[in-house]
Amino acid sequence: MMRSLWTAASGMKGMQTSVDTIANNISNVNTTGFKAKTTQFKSLLYQTLQSETTSANGDTKPGAAQVGLGTRVSSTNSIFTDGALLANDSKSALAISGSGFFGIRGADGETYYTRNGDFTWTLNANGDSVLATSGGNPVLDSAGNPIILASTIPTDSVAIGKDGSVAYKNPDGTYTDTNQDVGLYQFRNPTGLEETNNSLYRATDASGQALNEATNPNLTPSTIAQGYLEGSNVNVADEMVNLIISQRAYELNSKAITTSDTMLETANNLKR
Repeated sequence: MMRSLWTAASGMKGMQTSVDTIANNISNVNTTGFKAKTTQFKSLLYQTLQSETTSANGDTKPGAAQVGLGTRVSSTNSIFTDGALLANDSKSALAISGSGFFGIRGADGETYYTRNGDFTWTLNANGDSVLATSGGNPVLDSAGNPIILASTIPTDSVAIGKDGSVAYKNPDGTYTDTNQDVGLYQFRNPTGLEETNNSLYRATDASGQALNEATNPNLTPSTIAQGYLEGSNVNVADEMVNLIISQRAYELNSKAITTSDTMLETANNLKR
């Protein structure tokens, strides 16, 4: 019965993590580019109570007796399905359709990746315009360099094509290509990305190296929509159902602890 107490306690801890994950999903339902996460579990080590043996008559007992020691959280995986495209008045707002990620230069000089295309134009030390995140981190092109426009180019005239190409509109209505493009990167295993903050991800050994769509013809290219933002892919109805399931599982594990405690109390009272 002591084993049952710890087993049920592990289930309660696991369900608490599940509820925390669901709560985080719901709280980010309006976060641009947010990807919902799910909690994965695995069973703990099994103890053998009785191995395969024979009875007193020589008959073989068909199987062993084993009992598990509960559960634990194995991982929380992001679901990288596309979110809805939401119209935005900003011409620097970009949304991705497909498996690609934007490349971002972090303050530490490392490259991060995101689906949050809520970008803006900022000024560098030379007075030139730099496409950057709301936090001021530069957006990278397919060559891994920041996207920079000369100070003479008005940012409200910039047009970004579906392939990420950057051009600006001239007074006569024609467009001039800047020979720059918004870089798009993919991963063999995006669930292996390490999530940091502000919807930024870091490449890991599990995710593999970033694959540049511009230089890898084997990838299905993503498309960019200017004037749109990708909404969260959180489905509130699904999250509420999962929340009820996790809550009920938590209550069941709590009931198992209460039952084990009652049985221990009964056993203690037998010798009185």
